[in-house]
Amino acid sequence: MTEEARRSARETIERLESSLSRGMRVRAVAALVAGLSGTVFMAALWLGEDGALPGRTRLAFALLTAFCLAWAGYGGWLLTRRVPLFATDQVIAAWIGVAASITTTALVAAVAAQRGTGPVPALAVGGLFAVTALTLAVRAHRRRAALLRRMRELTAGPEDG
Repeated sequence: MTEEARRSARETIERLESSLSRGMRVRAVAALVAGLSGTVFMAALWLGEDGALPGRTRLAFALLTAFCLAWAGYGGWLLTRRVPLFATDQVIAAWIGVAASITTTALVAAVAAQRGTGPVPALAVGGLFAVTALTLAVRAHRRRAALLRRMRELTAGPEDG
């Protein structure tokens, strides 16, 4: 690859996602607003209860608040990016979804089992969400790997192959 072609490829990559597209910006703002709103809502519910909440209820409030904060953090992080992401945002979002679905499924199944109603329905529905989240995570990782591979191909010099 000539120096001029390599420079052109580098410039193309730098322009690729140097600023967020309108759709990406809308998704980032939506994640930020939804995360902050969820955090405020969960904190208001949690603080509005008396101090005699059972341990599993406090745990549920803490986990849901943490997931809301994760989405808010993700939205804020995404809005501040000024470099090509190469689908890193999709990988992060997918893993937040995986963590939330698996943790929520486990918590709901444990509560159902403790109440004697049987964890099977909770595990079935939660399992569907977890499998969907894992599928999206695998897809995001594959897309990121393909983009990074293509970037290496475009920027490879003659000595690289």
